[in-house]
Amino acid sequence: MMNLLLLIISAYIIGSVPTAYWIGKIFFDIDIREHGSKNMGASNSFRVFGAWWGTVVLLIDLLKGVTAVQLAQMLQPGDWLGSEKILWQLLFGLIAVFGHIFPLFAGFRGGKGVATLFGVVLAIQPWTALISIAAFVLVVFLTKYISLGSMIAAVTFMICVWFAFKETNVYLRWFSIITAVMVIVNHRSNLARLLKGSEKKFSFPKRDKKKES
Repeated sequence: MMNLLLLIISAYIIGSVPTAYWIGKIFFDIDIREHGSKNMGASNSFRVFGAWWGTVVLLIDLLKGVTAVQLAQMLQPGDWLGSEKILWQLLFGLIAVFGHIFPLFAGFRGGKGVATLFGVVLAIQPWTALISIAAFVLVVFLTKYISLGSMIAAVTFMICVWFAFKETNVYLRWFSIITAVMVIVNHRSNLARLLKGSEKKFSFPKRDKKKES
């Protein structure tokens, strides 16, 4: 049980790495949570920092999800439900997402966890993840709404698991539902603005954010 507890804590700490917050503080001398959409995630990093640093944040946040899933490889035979590897992959991944949303190293004020969540999906079901990411890119390209792209990607993942690939693993089926619900709930304010027509469209910064105080 001690080994399992350490793995759970490790998953949370991995998720708690506040990539966008640290990059903002170190390279731009700002708190990203006070700029743009005031969200500590990859999409706001593109808005505030630009394409290069936005990509860095996106890749690291994705990697957090991928890394958390790999912790299941360290389970020992005596661990509770130790034989249910896929279950622990999903649980460690969700714990990392929780860490991203409530990061220990940034005052428990984090992002919405989309990039880290899809890092989990990418590690476990790469094809469904790639299809979901393609849906995200297409929606954002056509509408310029990051939030809408994120929600459509999450729903696409659920549809792929249940219908396109007809996944039989009950844990993955439930995880796909949890993923869709989690993303939509975390974007409920964005959804309300979308319905009102007041949601801001995505665009890269036109000025040097390093000069902001």
